[in-house]
Amino acid sequence: MSEAHLRARSDGGRHEYPPSPEPLPVAVYDNHTHLEIADGALPIDAAEHLARAEAVGVAGVVQVGTDLATSRWSAELAAADARVLAAVALHPNDAPGLEASSALDEHLAGIDELAARPRVRAVGETGLDFFRTDDEGRPAQFRSFEAHIDIARRHGLALQIHDRDAHDDVVATLRRVGAPERTVFHCFSGGEELARIAADAGWYCSFAGNVTFKNAENLREALRILPRELIMVETDAPYLTPTPLRGRPNAPYLVPHTVRFMAEVLGADLAELCTQLAANTVAVYGSWQDEAVDGSTGGASGA
Repeated sequence: MSEAHLRARSDGGRHEYPPSPEPLPVAVYDNHTHLEIADGALPIDAAEHLARAEAVGVAGVVQVGTDLATSRWSAELAAADARVLAAVALHPNDAPGLEASSALDEHLAGIDELAARPRVRAVGETGLDFFRTDDEGRPAQFRSFEAHIDIARRHGLALQIHDRDAHDDVVATLRRVGAPERTVFHCFSGGEELARIAADAGWYCSFAGNVTFKNAENLREALRILPRELIMVETDAPYLTPTPLRGRPNAPYLVPHTVRFMAEVLGADLAELCTQLAANTVAVYGSWQDEAVDGSTGGASGA
Protein backbone atom coordinates (compact mmCIF):
# COMPACT_ATOMS: atom_id res chain seq x y z
CA MET A 1 0.00 0.00 0.00
CA SER A 2 1.31 3.47 -0.86
CA GLU A 3 1.94 6.20 1.70
CA ALA A 4 -0.62 8.35 -0.13
CA HIS A 5 -3.23 5.64 0.31
CA LEU A 6 -2.43 5.45 4.01
CA ARG A 7 -2.86 9.18 4.37
CA ALA A 8 -6.18 9.00 2.58
CA ARG A 9 -7.37 6.46 5.14
CA SER A 10 -6.46 8.61 8.12
CA ASP A 11 -8.76 10.68 10.33
CA GLY A 12 -8.02 14.30 9.46
CA GLY A 13 -4.32 13.88 10.27
CA ARG A 14 -4.89 13.18 13.96
CA HIS A 15 -4.94 9.43 13.32
CA GLU A 16 -2.66 9.45 10.30
CA TYR A 17 -0.45 6.40 10.11
CA PRO A 18 3.22 7.40 9.97
CA PRO A 19 5.43 6.51 7.01
CA SER A 20 7.33 3.25 7.12
CA PRO A 21 10.76 3.32 8.79
CA GLU A 22 13.94 1.99 7.27
CA PRO A 23 13.88 -1.83 7.34
CA LEU A 24 15.82 -3.63 10.04
CA PRO A 25 18.95 -5.55 8.99
CA VAL A 26 17.66 -8.75 10.62
CA ALA A 27 14.00 -9.63 11.01
CA VAL A 28 12.38 -9.47 14.45
CA TYR A 29 8.89 -10.15 15.86
CA ASP A 30 6.28 -7.97 17.54
CA ASN A 31 5.38 -10.18 20.48
CA HIS A 32 2.29 -8.24 21.62
CA THR A 33 -0.16 -6.40 19.40
CA HIS A 34 -3.90 -5.84 19.07
CA LEU A 35 -4.77 -5.85 15.38
CA GLU A 36 -8.47 -6.18 16.20
CA ILE A 37 -8.60 -2.64 17.59
CA ALA A 38 -9.59 -0.17 14.90
CA ASP A 39 -7.84 3.19 14.94
CA GLY A 40 -8.74 6.12 12.76
CA ALA A 41 -11.85 6.66 10.69
CA LEU A 42 -10.79 4.06 8.09
CA PRO A 43 -8.21 1.86 9.84
CA ILE A 44 -5.71 -0.44 8.21
CA ASP A 45 -6.92 -4.05 8.35
CA ALA A 46 -4.91 -6.97 9.67
CA ALA A 47 -3.61 -8.15 6.29
CA GLU A 48 -2.31 -4.67 5.45
CA HIS A 49 -0.69 -4.31 8.88
CA LEU A 50 1.13 -7.60 8.42
CA ALA A 51 2.30 -6.77 4.90
CA ARG A 52 3.70 -3.42 6.00
CA ALA A 53 5.42 -5.06 8.97
CA GLU A 54 6.99 -7.75 6.81
CA ALA A 55 8.34 -5.09 4.42
CA VAL A 56 10.39 -3.43 7.20
CA GLY A 57 11.76 -6.57 8.84
CA VAL A 58 9.02 -7.53 11.28
CA ALA A 59 8.48 -11.13 10.27
CA GLY A 60 5.54 -11.95 12.51
CA VAL A 61 3.38 -10.89 15.43
CA VAL A 62 1.71 -12.34 18.49
CA GLN A 63 -1.90 -11.19 18.27
CA VAL A 64 -3.32 -10.85 21.78
CA GLY A 65 -6.88 -11.28 23.00
CA THR A 66 -8.33 -9.46 25.99
CA ASP A 67 -11.72 -11.18 26.29
CA LEU A 68 -13.39 -14.29 24.91
CA ALA A 69 -14.43 -12.66 21.64
CA THR A 70 -11.06 -11.08 20.82
CA SER A 71 -9.24 -14.20 21.95
CA ARG A 72 -11.31 -16.27 19.53
CA TRP A 73 -10.64 -13.74 16.78
CA SER A 74 -6.91 -13.88 17.55
CA ALA A 75 -6.85 -17.67 17.38
CA GLU A 76 -8.71 -17.62 14.07
CA LEU A 77 -6.36 -15.04 12.57
CA ALA A 78 -3.35 -17.12 13.64
CA ALA A 79 -4.92 -20.19 12.03
CA ALA A 80 -5.32 -18.29 8.75
CA ASP A 81 -2.03 -16.36 8.46
CA ALA A 82 1.46 -17.78 8.88
CA ARG A 83 2.74 -14.42 10.13
CA VAL A 84 0.55 -14.61 13.23
CA LEU A 85 0.61 -16.54 16.49
CA ALA A 86 -2.06 -15.95 19.13
CA ALA A 87 -2.33 -15.27 22.85
CA VAL A 88 -5.69 -15.72 24.58
CA ALA A 89 -6.95 -14.40 27.92
CA LEU A 90 -9.40 -12.28 29.86
CA HIS A 91 -8.03 -8.85 30.74
CA PRO A 92 -7.66 -8.38 34.50
CA ASN A 93 -9.82 -5.26 34.43
CA ASP A 94 -12.74 -7.38 33.16
CA ALA A 95 -12.50 -9.97 35.93
CA PRO A 96 -14.55 -8.09 38.57
CA GLY A 97 -17.48 -7.56 36.20
CA LEU A 98 -17.42 -11.16 35.03
CA GLU A 99 -17.30 -12.35 38.63
CA ALA A 100 -20.23 -10.12 39.58
CA SER A 101 -22.32 -11.56 36.74
CA SER A 102 -21.30 -15.16 37.61
CA ALA A 103 -19.71 -15.48 34.15
CA LEU A 104 -16.03 -15.67 35.07
CA ASP A 105 -15.83 -19.46 35.19
CA GLU A 106 -17.64 -19.81 31.87
CA HIS A 107 -15.30 -17.36 30.17
CA LEU A 108 -12.22 -19.00 31.71
CA ALA A 109 -13.44 -22.32 30.31
CA GLY A 110 -13.63 -20.70 26.88
CA ILE A 111 -10.04 -19.47 27.19
CA ASP A 112 -8.97 -22.96 28.27
CA GLU A 113 -10.57 -24.40 25.13
CA LEU A 114 -8.88 -21.87 22.86
CA ALA A 115 -5.51 -22.54 24.52
CA ALA A 116 -5.53 -26.03 23.04
CA ARG A 117 -5.34 -24.74 19.46
CA PRO A 118 -1.93 -25.32 17.86
CA ARG A 119 -1.18 -21.73 16.84
CA VAL A 120 -2.20 -20.35 20.23
CA ARG A 121 1.19 -20.09 21.93
CA ALA A 122 0.51 -17.94 24.99
CA VAL A 123 -2.01 -17.17 27.68
CA GLY A 124 -2.30 -13.42 27.97
CA GLU A 125 -2.71 -10.76 28.58
CA THR A 126 -3.48 -11.65 32.18
CA GLY A 127 -2.25 -10.37 35.50
CA LEU A 128 -3.16 -7.59 37.90
CA ASP A 129 -4.12 -3.97 37.31
CA PHE A 130 -4.57 -1.85 40.42
CA PHE A 131 -4.74 1.38 38.43
CA ARG A 132 -8.36 0.91 37.34
CA THR A 133 -9.61 -1.69 39.83
CA ASP A 134 -10.36 -0.77 43.44
CA ASP A 135 -9.94 -2.97 46.51
CA GLU A 136 -13.38 -4.53 46.11
CA GLY A 137 -12.58 -5.87 42.65
CA ARG A 138 -9.12 -7.22 43.41
CA PRO A 139 -10.12 -10.71 44.66
CA ALA A 140 -11.65 -11.40 41.25
CA GLN A 141 -8.45 -10.28 39.54
CA PHE A 142 -6.39 -12.62 41.70
CA ARG A 143 -8.72 -15.55 41.00
CA SER A 144 -8.65 -14.88 37.27
CA PHE A 145 -4.86 -14.46 37.24
CA GLU A 146 -4.31 -17.73 39.09
CA ALA A 147 -6.69 -19.54 36.74
CA HIS A 148 -4.80 -18.21 33.71
CA ILE A 149 -1.50 -19.36 35.20
CA ASP A 150 -3.02 -22.83 35.59
CA ILE A 151 -4.22 -22.82 31.97
CA ALA A 152 -0.77 -21.82 30.71
CA ARG A 153 0.95 -24.51 32.76
CA ARG A 154 -1.46 -27.28 31.75
CA HIS A 155 -1.15 -26.45 28.05
CA GLY A 156 2.59 -25.82 28.17
CA LEU A 157 2.16 -22.25 26.93
CA ALA A 158 3.95 -19.01 27.65
CA LEU A 159 2.32 -16.52 30.01
CA GLN A 160 1.98 -12.85 29.02
CA ILE A 161 1.55 -10.65 32.09
CA HIS A 162 -0.29 -7.34 32.30
CA ASP A 163 1.13 -5.58 35.37
CA ARG A 164 -0.01 -2.07 36.19
CA ASP A 165 0.69 -0.60 39.64
CA ALA A 166 0.84 -4.16 40.99
CA HIS A 167 4.47 -5.28 40.77
CA ASP A 168 4.75 -6.77 44.25
CA ASP A 169 1.48 -8.69 44.05
CA VAL A 170 2.22 -10.02 40.56
CA VAL A 171 5.61 -11.32 41.70
CA ALA A 172 4.16 -12.77 44.91
CA THR A 173 1.43 -14.57 42.94
CA LEU A 174 3.89 -16.03 40.45
CA ARG A 175 6.07 -17.29 43.28
CA ARG A 176 3.15 -18.70 45.28
CA VAL A 177 1.32 -20.39 42.40
CA GLY A 178 4.37 -21.25 40.33
CA ALA A 179 5.21 -19.32 37.18
CA PRO A 180 5.15 -21.12 33.82
CA GLU A 181 8.57 -21.91 32.40
CA ARG A 182 8.21 -19.05 29.90
CA THR A 183 6.80 -15.97 31.60
CA VAL A 184 6.79 -12.55 29.91
CA PHE A 185 6.19 -9.15 31.48
CA HIS A 186 4.38 -7.53 28.56
CA CYS A 187 4.98 -3.79 28.19
CA PHE A 188 7.48 -3.91 31.04
CA SER A 189 6.63 -1.06 33.40
CA GLY A 190 8.97 -1.61 36.34
CA GLY A 191 12.38 -0.32 37.12
CA GLU A 192 15.68 -1.74 38.25
CA GLU A 193 14.22 -3.71 41.17
CA LEU A 194 11.63 -5.60 39.09
CA ALA A 195 14.20 -6.14 36.35
CA ARG A 196 16.56 -7.81 38.81
CA ILE A 197 13.74 -9.99 40.16
CA ALA A 198 12.84 -11.02 36.61
CA ALA A 199 16.46 -11.72 35.73
CA ASP A 200 16.94 -13.90 38.80
CA ALA A 201 13.75 -15.85 37.99
CA GLY A 202 14.46 -16.16 34.26
CA TRP A 203 11.36 -14.16 33.32
CA TYR A 204 11.32 -12.26 30.05
CA CYS A 205 10.74 -8.51 29.82
CA SER A 206 9.17 -7.05 26.71
CA PHE A 207 9.69 -3.38 25.88
CA ALA A 208 7.20 -1.24 23.98
CA GLY A 209 7.37 2.25 22.53
CA ASN A 210 7.16 3.85 25.97
CA VAL A 211 10.83 2.97 26.53
CA THR A 212 11.50 5.89 24.17
CA PHE A 213 9.48 8.40 26.20
CA LYS A 214 11.40 11.23 27.85
CA ASN A 215 10.10 10.40 31.35
CA ALA A 216 10.85 6.66 31.10
CA GLU A 217 14.40 6.52 32.44
CA ASN A 218 13.31 3.75 34.81
CA LEU A 219 12.55 1.55 31.80
CA ARG A 220 15.90 2.34 30.21
CA GLU A 221 17.67 1.49 33.48
CA ALA A 222 15.86 -1.85 33.54
CA LEU A 223 16.77 -2.53 29.92
CA ARG A 224 20.45 -1.90 30.62
CA ILE A 225 20.68 -4.37 33.50
CA LEU A 226 18.61 -7.20 32.04
CA PRO A 227 20.45 -10.10 30.41
CA ARG A 228 20.15 -9.75 26.64
CA GLU A 229 18.65 -13.26 26.42
CA LEU A 230 15.62 -12.10 28.44
CA ILE A 231 14.52 -9.02 26.47
CA MET A 232 11.95 -8.73 23.68
CA VAL A 233 10.18 -5.98 21.78
CA GLU A 234 6.51 -5.22 21.16
CA THR A 235 4.17 -2.46 20.08
CA ASP A 236 1.03 -3.00 22.21
CA ALA A 237 -0.48 -1.40 19.10
CA PRO A 238 -2.39 0.74 18.56
CA TYR A 239 -1.08 2.19 21.82
CA LEU A 240 2.33 3.46 23.01
CA THR A 241 3.56 4.79 19.70
CA PRO A 242 7.31 5.47 20.04
CA THR A 243 8.90 8.90 20.01
CA PRO A 244 8.88 10.94 17.77
CA LEU A 245 5.53 9.65 16.52
CA ARG A 246 3.46 9.97 19.71
CA GLY A 247 -0.15 10.98 19.12
CA ARG A 248 -0.43 8.86 15.99
CA PRO A 249 -1.57 5.23 15.80
CA ASN A 250 0.96 2.53 16.54
CA ALA A 251 1.31 -0.60 14.41
CA PRO A 252 3.70 -3.55 14.06
CA TYR A 253 5.52 -1.91 11.14
CA LEU A 254 6.78 0.75 13.58
CA VAL A 255 8.76 -1.76 15.67
CA PRO A 256 12.04 -0.69 13.99
CA HIS A 257 11.85 2.68 15.77
CA THR A 258 11.81 0.99 19.17
CA VAL A 259 14.48 -1.56 18.25
CA ARG A 260 16.86 1.15 17.05
CA PHE A 261 16.28 3.12 20.24
CA MET A 262 16.96 0.01 22.34
CA ALA A 263 20.21 -0.55 20.46
CA GLU A 264 21.29 3.01 21.25
CA VAL A 265 20.46 2.62 24.94
CA LEU A 266 22.41 -0.62 25.11
CA GLY A 267 25.29 0.52 22.92
CA ALA A 268 24.61 -2.60 20.87
CA ASP A 269 25.18 -3.40 17.23
CA LEU A 270 21.74 -3.19 15.60
CA ALA A 271 21.98 -6.44 13.64
CA GLU A 272 23.24 -8.34 16.68
CA LEU A 273 20.42 -6.98 18.83
CA CYS A 274 17.85 -7.92 16.17
CA THR A 275 19.24 -11.44 16.05
CA GLN A 276 19.03 -11.72 19.84
CA LEU A 277 15.48 -10.34 19.98
CA ALA A 278 14.31 -12.76 17.31
CA ALA A 279 15.96 -15.74 19.02
CA ASN A 280 14.42 -14.79 22.36
CA THR A 281 10.96 -14.47 20.86
CA VAL A 282 11.13 -17.84 19.14
CA ALA A 283 12.42 -19.39 22.38
CA VAL A 284 9.28 -18.18 24.14
CA TYR A 285 6.58 -18.86 21.53
CA GLY A 286 8.12 -21.38 19.15
CA SER A 287 8.50 -21.00 15.42
CA TRP A 288 5.88 -19.20 13.37
CA GLN A 289 6.29 -22.04 10.86
CA ASP A 290 5.77 -24.99 13.23
CA GLU A 291 2.10 -25.51 12.42
CA ALA A 292 0.35 -25.23 9.07
CA VAL A 293 -2.27 -22.53 8.69
CA ASP A 294 -5.83 -23.20 7.60
CA GLY A 295 -5.96 -20.60 4.87
CA SER A 296 -3.68 -18.64 2.59
CA THR A 297 -1.18 -16.24 4.10
CA GLY A 298 -2.66 -12.79 4.53
CA GLY A 299 -6.20 -14.05 4.03
CA ALA A 300 -7.68 -12.72 7.27
CA SER A 301 -8.96 -9.21 7.63
CA GLY A 302 -9.32 -6.83 10.54
CA ALA A 303 -12.29 -6.76 12.86
